[in-house]
Amino acid sequence: MTECGASESAGYARYTYRLRVSSTARAALLAEWDRCRWIWNECVAKSRAVHAHNRAHPGDRLTCGPAQLDKMLTEARARTPWLREGASVPQQQVIRDFAKSRAKALKDIEKRLPIRQRAGMPRHKKKREALPTLNYTVRGFRLKGGRLHLAGGIALTVVWSRELPTAPSSVRVYRDGVGHWYASFVVATNVQPLPATGRALGVDWGVKETATTTSDAHDLPHVEHGKRAAQRLARYQRMMARRKPARGQAASKGYRAARRQTAKLHKKVARQRQDTARKWAKRVVTDHDAIAVEDFRPKFLAKTTMARKAADAAIGATKTALIEMGRKHGRDVRLVHPAHTTMDCASCGARTKHALPLSERTYTCTACGAKSPRDKNSAHVMLVRAGLNPAGAEGVRPPGAQLPGAA
Repeated sequence: MTECGASESAGYARYTYRLRVSSTARAALLAEWDRCRWIWNECVAKSRAVHAHNRAHPGDRLTCGPAQLDKMLTEARARTPWLREGASVPQQQVIRDFAKSRAKALKDIEKRLPIRQRAGMPRHKKKREALPTLNYTVRGFRLKGGRLHLAGGIALTVVWSRELPTAPSSVRVYRDGVGHWYASFVVATNVQPLPATGRALGVDWGVKETATTTSDAHDLPHVEHGKRAAQRLARYQRMMARRKPARGQAASKGYRAARRQTAKLHKKVARQRQDTARKWAKRVVTDHDAIAVEDFRPKFLAKTTMARKAADAAIGATKTALIEMGRKHGRDVRLVHPAHTTMDCASCGARTKHALPLSERTYTCTACGAKSPRDKNSAHVMLVRAGLNPAGAEGVRPPGAQLPGAA
């Protein structure tokens, strides 16, 4: 993306606010969720029945798309007073969400992706496990007097921590694992351009340091929020293990309290990681016009001995925060494929004959003799591959450096 004027649209964003929910509104929301969850489970049953029929009778190609499910919902509301008591908007949105989820799973199957990379087919939502979430389009809600009024006569008090930039097009009302209710509005946003700096930055992701950049002042160390909370988390999990109810029995008050403490601690760590990522991303975007970011997907690290440390580093969340911040302020953010970025020399473009082990932290080029810290060299390779002039980072483009697509 290129820098643009303030009037140019940056797309859509979610603005999330805490809700103050009265006991009456809470009961109404949970009743709506019961209806929506029942519709979701009916869609799952219908989809499985159609799939089984098509396998048993290859000549019959029954479908289970949104049109068929909408017809099923209309018939169900006509014969079931319990469904008619609820608003039609969130129930219709459940069908849209189900159809989108099922289409994604079928698309991954058609692509013949490995099972671990596929999106799973929609499954039943259990009452004691699924968290309530209700989606409303613009005809299903309105904002009046600072309060959120939902279809069905549900009024909620919103904690306005910031103003909405434009009128929202939809809202999602949901409850998290701690028991807090939130309203997430979808709004159109405009680019908020920042002053030009004439500088470019390369970013390499890692575990020892979450982000290593071509500028020492913008490196992001691994702050280890999860490690600091591990001792308390282990204590709460032991409490849950001691008080875990037998199969078929209701959870005790002590077990529910321990589970709530565990959820609160998990949420605190997630917020700390998000806060660190956003502050770092804001600083990077403010100081640089163009950013070359390693398009690193840390999913495979979950199966290595570094799984815990990699999860605590929150590389994926930090990369997402940087991309979103760059889009918000109209900066040029380019994703670079990570293949061989640790093997290439940023000075001459030569590639080593073997992959460097993780214990080798210094990169030495056998062609030109350049020597630099391994992660710093990778960060400079990001700039070269992205085709960015690293002026302001380390001078000028190295002579003979390979551009994207070069042999």
